[in-house]
Amino acid sequence: MAASTTEKGFSTSVSDTVIEAKLTEKFIQKDVSLVTGVESSVSNGAVLMTGKVDTLEQKILVTRLAWEIRGVKEVINEIQIVSEKSLKTTAKDLAASAQLRAALIGDQEISSLNYSIDVVNGIVYLSGVAADEKERDRVITHAQALRFAKKVVNYIILSTDKRD
Repeated sequence: MAASTTEKGFSTSVSDTVIEAKLTEKFIQKDVSLVTGVESSVSNGAVLMTGKVDTLEQKILVTRLAWEIRGVKEVINEIQIVSEKSLKTTAKDLAASAQLRAALIGDQEISSLNYSIDVVNGIVYLSGVAADEKERDRVITHAQALRFAKKVVNYIILSTDKRD
């Protein structure tokens, strides 16, 4: 911690520590198995999560919980789901996720880093923080236009919404 404190500055280190503590608290409140299955680290408001969970619902839940915390600027969810599905479905989901990420990056009216995208079995799960309703609607529209998207589930919150 001492080395990172000098590089990032004391206030950033404190904020990152607070985010990490709030995330752990949320995991305990929602599903205590998340505490043991998910490793998280926070740097300058960016949350990186790794580890393994049993279900897609748990993977989406941890992303959503992270975005609820004030000060979170980015969520990178690299958590693996223990149960495997078919290779063809996985390939379609990865293609849809990459296509949507590219569309968000290419859209000048969207701050693409503010969003997490999970595509599982053709269902697109969106989470993050939108500057306003217009930006949120643009992200949803891009997701609905995906070739392999069967359904879009929106967990995007507005920056004006109350966060912990």
